[in-house]
Amino acid sequence: MPPTTAPTRDELVAAAAKLVPLLRARSLWIDEHRRLPQDVVTAIEDSGLLRMQIPAQYGGYESDARAFVDVLAEVAKGNSSAAFCLSVYATLGWMTALWPDEALDEVFADPHVRVSGTTAATGTARRTAGGWILNGSWRFNSGVLHSQWKINVALPEDPADGTLPLFCLVPVAELRIEDDWHTIGLQGSGSVTTVAEDVFVPAHRVITGADFYENVSKSRVNSSKPHYRVPVLVTTNAIQSGQLVGAARYALSSFLERLPGRPLTYTDYPSQREAPLTHLQVGEAALLVEDAEQRAHRFAGLIAEKIAREEPWTTEERVAARVQIGWIARQSKAAVDILAAASGGSSIHRDVPVTRIQRDLHAASLHAMITPGVNVELYGRSLCGLEPNTAYL
Repeated sequence: MPPTTAPTRDELVAAAAKLVPLLRARSLWIDEHRRLPQDVVTAIEDSGLLRMQIPAQYGGYESDARAFVDVLAEVAKGNSSAAFCLSVYATLGWMTALWPDEALDEVFADPHVRVSGTTAATGTARRTAGGWILNGSWRFNSGVLHSQWKINVALPEDPADGTLPLFCLVPVAELRIEDDWHTIGLQGSGSVTTVAEDVFVPAHRVITGADFYENVSKSRVNSSKPHYRVPVLVTTNAIQSGQLVGAARYALSSFLERLPGRPLTYTDYPSQREAPLTHLQVGEAALLVEDAEQRAHRFAGLIAEKIAREEPWTTEERVAARVQIGWIARQSKAAVDILAAASGGSSIHRDVPVTRIQRDLHAASLHAMITPGVNVELYGRSLCGLEPNTAYL
């Protein structure tokens, strides 16, 4: 497929904004059915947003981190589960560009391709003629119900094949789905368990953990692009921060929309809008959201600057990238918690967005790569002159 002229950031955000009314209208269905409905999937395909993560030689846009932040923030104003799925397709699609061109020709043959997956090595791989035999079970596969491909990580069965994890690209159709996603948050992400039972993976669809985390692209085309030499987890954290900010912005706007004419029950205030307590709550929540958004933009801006200068990433910068998304999650969640507490008893109705947003942000903040406490502790450890206590940088 010939290269495509990429839309501007504003055009991509505008395309995302067009999805918001449909996403809001379908939010109750999304939670009840624990997946995205087909009309939402079709609308996402038609929006062109799935091309943001596709390499240019396959007609993709190779969008920068700032574009992803703003687009996912806009989608989250419609529905957090949809935004979470899109963030997975963006990050996993970007990761896929590290595979050999032979594998990319297969994956990106579909202009609407969606890649999901996890980086937990909960499977095993046995070498065989022409590739590997994959077995295992992987949990928390967000977006897999609407994906064509999945990244599974496994450890070699034979010690002679080393101890490094193997990253395997597998068609979702070759995996078994276990419908076990029954949660209180991000219900529509459909983050079910997938199982591989003696699945053959050809050698060209397998790379090592060393190649993956050190961004050693096996693609002859992509290996020369600075865009694909940014550490995997730096890019992932930047992309996923947008959905957190957008969810908090949606909570704030929906709170303000409900405010006029609502009394503050059992007080003399005829309208909650007149109460000083409300002013303090709204003011604090808005400042938290603004700070989170500015941090996300600074983070994305740093990535763009380092790409432009083709600078390597230091360990300290990788650690700092981990804490960015943790702190953005903490600020966003704190803002929504304030607004939820101020929303009154009527907010427990399922058609009021704020409690759904609160549950979704709580779920997102528990993601192992996002959890604020873990990331802040890692950052503090670095400031104290100690080596990171994780390889996930």
